[in-house]
Amino acid sequence: MKKFNEWKASAQNAGSRLAFRGGTYSLMLTAVVLAILIVVNIFVSALPPALTQYDISASKLYSITSNTKVVVSALDQDVTIYWIVQDGKEDSVIENLLSKYETLSDHIHVEKKNPDVFPTFAQQYTDEEVANNSLVVESGTRSRYIGYDDIYVEETDLVTYSTDSSFDGEGAITSAIDYVVNEDQPRVYVLEGHGEAELPASLSEQMEKENMEVISFSLLTEDAIPEDADCILIYAPASDISAEEQAMLSDYVAGGGKLMVSAGPTEDGILENLYSLLSDYGVEAVDGIVVDTDRDHYAFQLPYVLMPDMSSSDITDSLIKERYYALMPIATGLRVTETDNGTVTELLTTSESAFSKIAGYDLTSYEKEEGDVDGPFTVAVSVESAGGGEMIWFTSSVFLEDVYNAYSSGANTDMAMNALASLIGESEAMAIRSKSLNFDYLTISDSTASLLKTVMVGVFPLAYLGIGIAVVVWRRRQQHETV
Repeated sequence: MKKFNEWKASAQNAGSRLAFRGGTYSLMLTAVVLAILIVVNIFVSALPPALTQYDISASKLYSITSNTKVVVSALDQDVTIYWIVQDGKEDSVIENLLSKYETLSDHIHVEKKNPDVFPTFAQQYTDEEVANNSLVVESGTRSRYIGYDDIYVEETDLVTYSTDSSFDGEGAITSAIDYVVNEDQPRVYVLEGHGEAELPASLSEQMEKENMEVISFSLLTEDAIPEDADCILIYAPASDISAEEQAMLSDYVAGGGKLMVSAGPTEDGILENLYSLLSDYGVEAVDGIVVDTDRDHYAFQLPYVLMPDMSSSDITDSLIKERYYALMPIATGLRVTETDNGTVTELLTTSESAFSKIAGYDLTSYEKEEGDVDGPFTVAVSVESAGGGEMIWFTSSVFLEDVYNAYSSGANTDMAMNALASLIGESEAMAIRSKSLNFDYLTISDSTASLLKTVMVGVFPLAYLGIGIAVVVWRRRQQHETV
């Protein structure tokens, strides 16, 4: 009995030692795992947010476009972005965006300036009242101030009369970087002297954002097209150009110049001299105003507000990809034939059901009448002359007006900016759209809502309860079998 007790005590001691060793081993293993996790967390936290965060937002609020990457990757001089913000009031979206710029290039440096510490810093760059999270982009002697309200933009929707909020941080910063590193900015000369309409606010603002210098001029007081013109813009003339002006513009394009025209029908008909610039390349204008009776090709029950098909090109591809539609109201129809003088690309075309109302502004019906000209028609073309010149022509004078641009969700202005950018050779500067901050609501039918309630409130809880009961029963059976 004594030996048995000694053996039992020895076994218990051995078991205790084994348990102690096992506990010590588990404790050490746990400590090692925790140490590894702490080191990994420290390492990951030191990485820039661009490498540790993934953008799953619908508007890609935390991502940057390929346009920005092109501009930033081409930098060969240092750029400093001053972030004017008080401690504790940093905007997380702006902070994330600035970190991405720093990650993209060693030439970009972000420096925070607390206005409590540097109260007069911003006065060097602007006379405006500077809000928290405003920015200053500087390189050498050039700088640009970006106000908080230039980053978070609020606009009135002309369709719904509601306020739309958007984030335009990337567009503003990339534009500022391009501005401060390039002293020579593209010059767009806008023709005057023929009752031309004022450039719409949306277009003017976008041209300024893309660092295009807009200069008004008249061919009536010029002996030739200005030599420093990167592009000539003719917008919504009310009367025709002269034969002498037509000859100057024709020679300009034939010699390699760039011309963009937005000109539709007038109350007096076609602008013959202006449109003769197209006839040299096999493009002829048709009298009247184009209407399209195909319901998929006009908007708002107005057959003259055309919603044409877009052909693939550098100008339209970004809109096609994002499924935007351009609107061309009150347009002149074009017919394109073969020519040896250059290459013509049809950008926007109507359906087969379109026709041109010869009555023009005096039309009283959208039905086809005697004398009306059958379509289809082209309402926007790109022309490349044999001498290297280019023309991009939109046959509506009003498609860039703010109301029609709003109807197209900004697609009309984007298309015009893409056209200007392609003419001046700044393809990477094509419009960077601001990112909407408006909520997208999910709308479902009553029947679907009832089905979801039944599933969430009834089916799922009962299923989880059943699984729980099955697991408990299975475990008890396992215990009985072991015993």
